[in-house]
Amino acid sequence: MKNNKLTSIFCKEAPIPLGNYAHAVQCGDLIYVSGIASRDFVTDQIPGLEMGEDGIKRHYDIRLETTATLENIKKILISAGSDLEHIIEINSYLLDMKDFKAYNEVFSVFFPTHRPARTTIAVAGLPGNIAIEMKVIASKK
Repeated sequence: MKNNKLTSIFCKEAPIPLGNYAHAVQCGDLIYVSGIASRDFVTDQIPGLEMGEDGIKRHYDIRLETTATLENIKKILISAGSDLEHIIEINSYLLDMKDFKAYNEVFSVFFPTHRPARTTIAVAGLPGNIAIEMKVIASKK
């Protein structure tokens, strides 16, 4: 009989979730990573984000945010007994589709040969002044 027990996964090296959810949930040999972004787990800062004194976003760097997001996903997957090479599907949410080319360039560095299924969607907003969020389904090693 297949083990379909749900196990919540919390990674000590990933940013603390902004709500009441786990970094990931394991069911059998599959790992479902919650939407994750680029926040640094130590400083809670978004790489490349510049905010004005008025609280308005002045500048962001989608390359830095994409890199940090994928690094956070990597940490979560490793803590769950997986890695980037075992990703089955990635759903990416971009605040602005004009960032697609730069995001795709960084993505290609992390996945030079392994090509998981991927969907990229432009959204009207994301929490915490981020410009990208990703959610992942992966298998155990």
